[in-house]
Amino acid sequence: MPRLIRVLLVDDHRLVRAGLQSLLDATDDIRVAGTAADGQEALEVAAEVQPDVVLMDLSMPRMGGVEATRRLLADHPGLQVVVLTSFSDQEQVLDAVDAGAVGYLLKDADPTDLVDGVRAAAAGQSPLDPKVARTLLTRRTTQAPQDQLSDREREVLGLVADGLANKQIARHLGISERTVKAHLTSVFQRIGVTDRTQAALWAERNGLRRPRG
Repeated sequence: MPRLIRVLLVDDHRLVRAGLQSLLDATDDIRVAGTAADGQEALEVAAEVQPDVVLMDLSMPRMGGVEATRRLLADHPGLQVVVLTSFSDQEQVLDAVDAGAVGYLLKDADPTDLVDGVRAAAAGQSPLDPKVARTLLTRRTTQAPQDQLSDREREVLGLVADGLANKQIARHLGISERTVKAHLTSVFQRIGVTDRTQAALWAERNGLRRPRG
């Protein structure tokens, strides 16, 4: 019997949560380990149930999906967050991916595609709705490298330019060292460098180094 994939459902609509739970629990290899009505509750439930995959809505009260994704991954670096929303807005897509989401599906997706997306995320892949993929690729290719960096990536890069090691950066920002490494891998790829020295020089040239005082 395959290993069960434990899923946390995060959505502020009870009917949506119930429908998703029925769909996922009907499979042989996926079980809903918990549900949450907003991002704040998601942080609490995730700590209790230790899910493998989170299906995350974006627009919710108290704490939205983007901030919840960012905080969840800071606390649980191995977690796979897949955004599930009715929005296909470019900024929403980019914010969610920048926060660390590995996939992005729309609520009008075919139920089979949704189930397959959960399995793909659990296997380390990145499920993307075709419309979202086009939006993401179009926007990324038209942006300058500096515009592609999230606020947290800019912070990490600025601290690299200041000469801080990963452990020091993690302590300074209150995140795990593993999360720092993940941010740097993304940063290196986006700005086209291969090591910390090149990244520091790039940050200096682009005004990301913090002024000394």
